[in-house]
Amino acid sequence: MRKTWLSISSIFLLTLGGCTKNFTAINTDPTQASASVYDPDLLLPSAELGYLGANQGYSGPILFQSMWVQTFASAEFPTYYSNGDKYVASSNILTYDASIWNDAYTAAGEAYTIQSLIKTNKDATLGNLNGIALIVQLLNLELVTDTYGDCPYTQALQGASGVSEPVYDSQQSIYLSMLAKLDSVIPTLSAGGVLPTNDIIYSGNIAEWQKFGYSLMLRMAMRLTKADAADAQTYAEKAYAGGTFSSIADNAYITFDHTDGFSNGNSSALQVEEDYSEVRWGQQLISYLKTNNDPRLPVIAEVPRAGLDSASIESLAGDDTASHQNGMPNGYDENGGATDISNAPGYPGGTGVGGDFNPTGKYSRPTSAVYLALNTPGFILTYAETELLLAEAAARGWNVGASASTHYANGVAAALQTYGTFNGTTPISAATATTYATAYPLDVSSQTNSLAMINMQLWVTMGTLFDFSEAWSNWRRSGYPVLTPVNYVGNFTGGVIPRREIYPSSEPTTDPVNYAAAVKNLSGGDTWISHVWWDQ
Repeated sequence: MRKTWLSISSIFLLTLGGCTKNFTAINTDPTQASASVYDPDLLLPSAELGYLGANQGYSGPILFQSMWVQTFASAEFPTYYSNGDKYVASSNILTYDASIWNDAYTAAGEAYTIQSLIKTNKDATLGNLNGIALIVQLLNLELVTDTYGDCPYTQALQGASGVSEPVYDSQQSIYLSMLAKLDSVIPTLSAGGVLPTNDIIYSGNIAEWQKFGYSLMLRMAMRLTKADAADAQTYAEKAYAGGTFSSIADNAYITFDHTDGFSNGNSSALQVEEDYSEVRWGQQLISYLKTNNDPRLPVIAEVPRAGLDSASIESLAGDDTASHQNGMPNGYDENGGATDISNAPGYPGGTGVGGDFNPTGKYSRPTSAVYLALNTPGFILTYAETELLLAEAAARGWNVGASASTHYANGVAAALQTYGTFNGTTPISAATATTYATAYPLDVSSQTNSLAMINMQLWVTMGTLFDFSEAWSNWRRSGYPVLTPVNYVGNFTGGVIPRREIYPSSEPTTDPVNYAAAVKNLSGGDTWISHVWWDQ
């Protein structure tokens, strides 16, 4: 990641002295820059990076969504992974629950401040920066509303203007507004204008930002397939016509700079010994990859070395032989009762002996070489995702150029090649990816079969790229894959996979009237199993 100072606290020092005629100068904080001299470009990295901060690690998705959607599993109990694997609350669940809300709004606020500074300074030359800031703001706000439902939008981010209790907007109005704003702002971006100088995603490449904007529009549009099919089609077709991603070179991601204190949140979490020892790939994921002879399997999965001690050492690579991989079912523990992992159907046994016995030793974990380096890139939006979404749009009969089969093949081939971005390790070649996509074409015998295949690929792709929130959101929208809920004793959903996160526990106190109004709009109230508007 580009090295960027986000604080300029020592740049502008005022000369103090004299008498009361200098009262304003004397009472001005010398460490604060005024809007007229602050470069709004300096805020762009924190707005961009903030999205991944909200969408990675202990901010929630790896503890909640990764296991709600059964990409991951854990046989430990009690543990903070119980929030996801068993829907059983850990002691810090309310802190984890509030993280996406707090972090994504903070990042959106940075983007909003960029726009405010440009507006205050009436700097017409910064149109590109202003447009990119709006796109990044919408990216973060989409994450908030997808996670919680109705939320502050029209009055959000305006604390500096005195709005301390913002109204919660309906998710329907939020989505239609976000799509309309993207439609308006993307055409204003111009490669001939002043380019952002501090962009850590595309280094100021306007053509890439235009593609990103339309690809984000596509994702937002497809979110509405059940709730508002007409607008979903309109904006999906607009996105395609505008120009979505066209190759894996367009993938939006940030490569972290651990040396300067910026690390991948998911990698940081999995480097914790407890996490590394207990997190495993889910049963359905590994079974799907094995059944389909998917070349990703030996890239993403390995069986740890035998015994507890060896399995906990990150530098000891495991066995990546495809036929040896086993996915772990969700909802089990190691406590010796009826839900002990040894009682799981198809239990493969453990490894090691005596005090070194590892009961989950034959279950597959994420490969250390691919996922655990702290500089590991964090993905925001990929060509694979856009092509698979276009495949679904085509399967629905919408005008998105190529056939569903072509978009699907493009998406599968792109997904396989994307893993080479992870630390440059074991990439799957374009030739191998294309051959595989050709050998396993889309089932077009019915729309139902096509949608099932497309969305299974979206689930696998986003889950194994560690974009757990997107995997969960697309599962809620599409219903694929068909997952079996966990009904572990003491769970907080009644044995139902969570459909949203509850509002932060501070909201009833800090914004009571608007919070109460939002809860009334939720069928079932502020619970983990109420459905957001587009999840119908």
